[in-house]
Amino acid sequence: MEQELQTTLQQHFPQFEQPLLDEIMRESATKKLEAGDPVIQTGQYMRSTILLLDGLLKVYREDDEGNEFLMYYLEPGNACALSMMCTARTEKSQIKAKAVMPSEILLIPSHLTEAWLAKYKSWYNFVIFSYRQRFEELLQTLDSIAFKSLDERLLFYLKRHVKVSGNEVRLSHQQIADELNSSREVISRLLKKLEQTGALTLHRNYIEVHNLDLV
Repeated sequence: MEQELQTTLQQHFPQFEQPLLDEIMRESATKKLEAGDPVIQTGQYMRSTILLLDGLLKVYREDDEGNEFLMYYLEPGNACALSMMCTARTEKSQIKAKAVMPSEILLIPSHLTEAWLAKYKSWYNFVIFSYRQRFEELLQTLDSIAFKSLDERLLFYLKRHVKVSGNEVRLSHQQIADELNSSREVISRLLKKLEQTGALTLHRNYIEVHNLDLV
């Protein structure tokens, strides 16, 4: 089991020096998740930094009526920068996160991640890179909302989903509509238009994406 974890860490975090990997192996805990399992809740105090070893996590905001607003996805080798910030400042989380598919996460106690910033250059660089990467993704999301029409936002949404989970988008039209703050009827109409261009094919339970650059 330890050898398997070490191999996974070396695969997804090759930039970490061996002493850091040794500490991670010794001090952290792994947790397996099923699709839909919550990882972070709004109002929760974060006591650990979360690294994703396997699967896919969705980080999002939720309003009082339960509507979700997608912020970004986390892939293996990623860390949740917002959870890092809450952990470092002992603040309550303002976001939620859940597993999109069966996943495995690594939980590192907060006192260690703070100490590692000064102790390990690779950890410091990883944290800075994580902040920058998530910030750039949030800017892209903001731009799509503020400056793009709904059909352009749908294309942006589909391209981002394809990037992290492949060409089969296993989301209902209603789920997509909820995340884009639209109606199912409008989203279905726009998806049908995309199908007519050859960019995708609509199936009963999923969307098969061919080439969104055709649009």
